[in-house]
Amino acid sequence: MEYKNIAGVPDFVSREFASKKHKYCLCIPLKNEGERIHQELAQALKYNIQKWVDIIICDFPSDDGSTEEDILKKYEVNTLLIKKGSGKQAAQLRMGFYFALQRGYEGIITIDGNNKDSIEDVPKFVKKLEEGYDFVQGSRFIKGGQAINTPLFRYISVRLIHAPIISLTAHKWYTDTTNAYRAYSKKYLEHEEVQPFRDIFETYELLAYLSVKADQLKLKTCEIPVRREYPKKGKTPTKISFFKGNFDLIKILFKNLFHSYDVGKNRGKNEI
Repeated sequence: MEYKNIAGVPDFVSREFASKKHKYCLCIPLKNEGERIHQELAQALKYNIQKWVDIIICDFPSDDGSTEEDILKKYEVNTLLIKKGSGKQAAQLRMGFYFALQRGYEGIITIDGNNKDSIEDVPKFVKKLEEGYDFVQGSRFIKGGQAINTPLFRYISVRLIHAPIISLTAHKWYTDTTNAYRAYSKKYLEHEEVQPFRDIFETYELLAYLSVKADQLKLKTCEIPVRREYPKKGKTPTKISFFKGNFDLIKILFKNLFHSYDVGKNRGKNEI
């Protein structure tokens, strides 16, 4: 099915391999993750994650063959969403959130598609959503979490820059704020003061914004322990370039701190 000209949502196509089966879904935004996404989906099968959530791939799109329909069906992926409009990670998330909310899910879990995260922990997020939490942040840095082979620069930037600024903005301490392994309730995403479907969210703005807005609105939030493991050798799997990517992240953090993404600050930017 084709989705076009929806305010605040990039044009996209959906390929639904199965009907909605669960109360919650797992959205995986990715681009050209190759064998990493296949390994991640194989791990999901091993731990029966498909019995807890519907898995939805939010493709940039990829051109490396990793999201071929036959492959995804083999791993029991429920739906493939293919972005056609502009924007990067935040646009993929807006696409996934829109589809999931229209489909009637009560909550959405997100995870990267590069096989760094403990996808077997998805049931922990589901349980927190069932307990009424509106925002659940996965953390490798709290008791029970595991930070394995974390690059030194990444460790320092998260612990000493990103997490303190996000925590200051949210008015609550968070430890692993760059981690996209999270859960959001329908209540949170549909709150009139949140409105994630705006074109100002193109790259990493939406992750930063949603990291803080729940606490600013006095919604129920928490962190839970997860594992994040980087490969021992080879290139670090990331879409953030060392200089420009990290500089842009810092700019986003400070714009978020000064409420630049709040509803009312961006009249005419798809706000409804």
